[in-house]
Amino acid sequence: MRRALRGFTLIELLVVMAIIGVLLSIAAPRYFNHVEHARDNALRQSLAVMRDAIDKFHADTDTWPATLDELVTRKYLRTIPEDPHTGSRDTWTVEAPGGGNGVFDVHSGATGATAEGQPLAEQ
Repeated sequence: MRRALRGFTLIELLVVMAIIGVLLSIAAPRYFNHVEHARDNALRQSLAVMRDAIDKFHADTDTWPATLDELVTRKYLRTIPEDPHTGSRDTWTVEAPGGGNGVFDVHSGATGATAEGQPLAEQ
């Protein structure tokens, strides 16, 4: 007696692959949209922490920090956070106070816009 080989037919495999493809086409855009929103939220949080440190430095010393690195050396920040859109700590752009020297405000150095359409450099 000969036993029949058991396995999946080509049609069954194609149907399963089509179902997986449909599920991925639904899930993948939502995943990438959530990743973009997470980057935007991380950027807002990093900016809030750095701006708070700048304000505390100014309240304590009555001067603005010369650089972001001064906030780290004076222990107002543990480290300069990484810009989530550029993946670097060196791309932050700083704003000097009223034509003077120092760091009054900080912005992302990334180009482009947030998921809501606001320019990253204006965050």
